[in-house]
Amino acid sequence: MALAKREQALSEMQKQRQAHVFANNQMSQLQQYANETEKRWTTNAQISTTPELLHHHYQFMGRLQHAILLQQSVLAASEERVKAAQQQLLQAEFRIASLKQVLVKRQADVGKLMQRRDQKQMDEFASMQILRLAREKLEHDHER
Repeated sequence: MALAKREQALSEMQKQRQAHVFANNQMSQLQQYANETEKRWTTNAQISTTPELLHHHYQFMGRLQHAILLQQSVLAASEERVKAAQQQLLQAEFRIASLKQVLVKRQADVGKLMQRRDQKQMDEFASMQILRLAREKLEHDHER
């Protein structure tokens, strides 16, 4: 179950990273488009322009800057989701590590218990052997 949660967290983190890369690419495209548009406008405006055309350009650039600001907030939210997914993955990894430590400890405890049982059986066997040998010696001494 812990492994399944880790796999799910890993999958979610990868998904969020991909979404962040996509949002970042969109931001780059918007900024590049704004720069290219401004450059084209500057070149064309030097040749000829009208107040109405200038007004439309400023409106368009304002909308484009607004889109860039919106994309910045999308990008920031995406970054937060990536961080949250990374944190979930880290917690899942810690959970697995702690479960592995518990498993190792339990296996060591079982090993110690088995070793004690084996030792007890060997001690009992040795005691029985000593008693048997002592009886045999007594019987042998008694027969003489």
